[in-house]
Amino acid sequence: MIASFPSDDLSTAIWIDLLEPTAEEAERVRAATGLRVPTESQISEIESTSRLIFAYYLSTPLVAPREDGDHTLTSVGFVLASRVLLTVRFASLPSIDNARTALSSQPARSPDDVFLHILEVIVDRSADKLEHARAECDELSQSAFRRASRVGVASHLQAALRRVGGVADRVSLVRDGLLGIGRIGAYVMEGGFDGAPTVNAARMKAIRADVASLTDYEAHLSGKVQFLLDATLGFINIEQNEIVKTLTVASVVGIPPVLVAGIYGMNFRVMPELGWRYGYLLAIVLIGVSALIPLAWFKRRGWM
Repeated sequence: MIASFPSDDLSTAIWIDLLEPTAEEAERVRAATGLRVPTESQISEIESTSRLIFAYYLSTPLVAPREDGDHTLTSVGFVLASRVLLTVRFASLPSIDNARTALSSQPARSPDDVFLHILEVIVDRSADKLEHARAECDELSQSAFRRASRVGVASHLQAALRRVGGVADRVSLVRDGLLGIGRIGAYVMEGGFDGAPTVNAARMKAIRADVASLTDYEAHLSGKVQFLLDATLGFINIEQNEIVKTLTVASVVGIPPVLVAGIYGMNFRVMPELGWRYGYLLAIVLIGVSALIPLAWFKRRGWM
């Protein structure tokens, strides 16, 4: 699919957005602009930034939504020339869609203006994703450390562990996207050449500063996520220890009654209690007392 801005005429457009372009669409764009349209394998290479025929060929991974509601990384290619900007992607990206919607009400004047606007939208959405992750971390923290009821605690911890893992994955994806934006920003500002397209230095400097700030914030957030992960695993270990302790108490309490029953179950000929009228009652009392004594001892030691 080809979408161009500000008009459908590719020869006059300053931004051409290609979503999963076919070979025919790529050839049509090349004929109109003189620029080579990179393939999916080319933009997936992490070191694919280059300069050719007075244009920057850039690529970066960005966070894209999946059909199951989760997120993944997809590579996006930028071809920035003096007359036109090409964006090549093979998945739907809300950042680029939002940028196109915003430019419809506030038109850009040049390809580099569109390029910078797209980067600004990507950075803003990355900040929103990190803020959402922070809010989810706060909720998980309150849920983990302030939970009083023990009803359903096992299922609660399992759900918390899955949520912490999901937050960690999303934060990692955002970090990869920010690092990619920072890399291509540095390349455009510091890798200039004769005939290179001009880019507003002040806006690019602001974008790079925002990326650096968000990267630091992501590092702090990753530390918090790791803490929550360790805490959740710790609570799971505590619950497992409680289960083991309960089984241990039950097994220890059951040993003395079994011993008493075993003694009176032996088939010796001379066992006075067997002929005694109150022998059965004595055995029952001994079994009960032998079970209560360990329980009282465990209670006194605070193990129950």
